[in-house]
Amino acid sequence: MLLAVISDVHANLEALETVLRDIEGRGVEQILFAGDAVGYGPDPGQCLNLIERLCAEKVAGNHDRAVTGHTPLEYFNENARLALEWTLQQLSDEEMELLKGYEIQKSLKEPGAMLVHATPRFPDSWQYILSLQDAWRAFHHFDEQFCFIGHSHIPFIIELTDSGEIAGPVQEVAVSESSRYIVNSGSVGQPRDRDPRAAYTLWKEDGVEIIRVEYDFRETQQKMAAAGLPSALIARLEWGV
Repeated sequence: MLLAVISDVHANLEALETVLRDIEGRGVEQILFAGDAVGYGPDPGQCLNLIERLCAEKVAGNHDRAVTGHTPLEYFNENARLALEWTLQQLSDEEMELLKGYEIQKSLKEPGAMLVHATPRFPDSWQYILSLQDAWRAFHHFDEQFCFIGHSHIPFIIELTDSGEIAGPVQEVAVSESSRYIVNSGSVGQPRDRDPRAAYTLWKEDGVEIIRVEYDFRETQQKMAAAGLPSALIARLEWGV
């Protein structure tokens, strides 16, 4: 089965629609969503409804949990908090109910993966996996061959071999049956690895690859400016930071 994993859409409709077209063109059979449909961007409702309709499995991110009241707004920096407060005014009751239905993590027997936004070690404390040491600790908190995450907006693949060696980060890997993997799909809607292109994961029978797709970020920026969202959130889309 050919699968895609997307994460951190952050209400960026232009990025999401472009990624979904790319996914469709590759013949992907199933899409998984690793959290943060909303926050930062100008189209929370449209993005949430697309994710609900097209993604087979979904988990909540920290921004999703903030708008449903599970994570305090005080947890976020000023710009993120302002965007979340704006987002709360945009979502319908039905859309809020969709977000409330997102679990914090999912173990998927088919296709054999853990799906969680931040880390399987402390899934609702919103810690980051930013180093091989972080990844090493996380490997001890899931049993599946794959763990798909998001949260940092920085895409990577880290491999743990059957001999206990840890390797990566890389952007593409040939899958070994005896290895296990943590895969960060990066961000569809707000990349932070100095590459403004939208990112997602393509999961093939014999490998995993981070895919990058150009989209019209300037249209998103114009919509954010019209909505009065913070200028720092607008500017970062151009630079991927």
